Amino acid sequence: MRVERGITVAHLLAEPRLEAILRLVAGGEGRDRPVDHPRVQKPGLALAGHTHGVVPTRVQILGETELTFLEGLSPEEQLQSVGVLFALGLSLVVVTRGVDPPAALLHAAQETSTPLAIAEPRSSRAIQAIHRVLDGILAPSETRHGVLMDVHGVGTLLMGPSGIGKSECALFLVERGHRFVADDQVILSLLPSEQILGRAPTLLRNHLEVRGIGIINVRDLFGANAVRSEKTVQLVVEICPWRDDESFDRLGLDESTLDILGMPIPMLRIPVRPGRNMAVILEVAARNHILKASGHHGAQNFISTLMGDMEDPGSEAGE
Repeated sequence: MRVERGITVAHLLAEPRLEAILRLVAGGEGRDRPVDHPRVQKPGLALAGHTHGVVPTRVQILGETELTFLEGLSPEEQLQSVGVLFALGLSLVVVTRGVDPPAALLHAAQETSTPLAIAEPRSSRAIQAIHRVLDGILAPSETRHGVLMDVHGVGTLLMGPSGIGKSECALFLVERGHRFVADDQVILSLLPSEQILGRAPTLLRNHLEVRGIGIINVRDLFGANAVRSEKTVQLVVEICPWRDDESFDRLGLDESTLDILGMPIPMLRIPVRPGRNMAVILEVAARNHILKASGHHGAQNFISTLMGDMEDPGSEAGE
């Protein structure tokens, strides 16, 4: 299922990575205004009257340069300058460095119901943080049924039919020190770096459904270190019912992939049946993926050695 691009200011301010550094100080009535561009804008020229090129639905950043310009104006000139900018129907204005906005900014925000926020970091760091969040939210996205875990640093997307045990696998992994990202619905976004970023819908964040127990809050039960708000997907594991008449890869030479938003992601099919310790198997799958990424392919090395011995059967005896 594809996810529509564009969010509201309220949604953006509620993102965990921004919630810690941004606080709304005026214009709360406009929190339903849209933000639909992944890059911010610094409207310095607009304060001087040149408003061409200002995109209202981009986050507007007022840093030290812009505030210094305003401070050099008389109170009347400040009101006029800021009034021209805020008349454009801006979605969100952010003042950086944690400074209190000039009275003219507060007045204009209240008059036009334009959300005005303060960012504690300086402009460069605030912009980087906002860009990272917007890249994830506004990128081409889709939602898939599954569970996303961070296993040994490898973003592992567990897929399979409902009731196969994906959530139980996640619980076992959390108990073994790995980190939980999403259960049931995983929002997958294509970043500019061509990586696939996964996260949970806001309502489901930190929650995991365990049949027989119900919905649990992983963060409350296991602590903040047991969860992540998002993780890039590097490996897909399809958990399948065990069937004696179905063949599964036994050598590890099959290089299957799953297409997610046009990007091929390495994929494994692992059968499940009573007695198999799926947590350990998934840990091994993640470790093996790390080795492959570093250029060490155990299965291929084994086959190469085996083929070499077959071509020279007397080599071992000669030793």
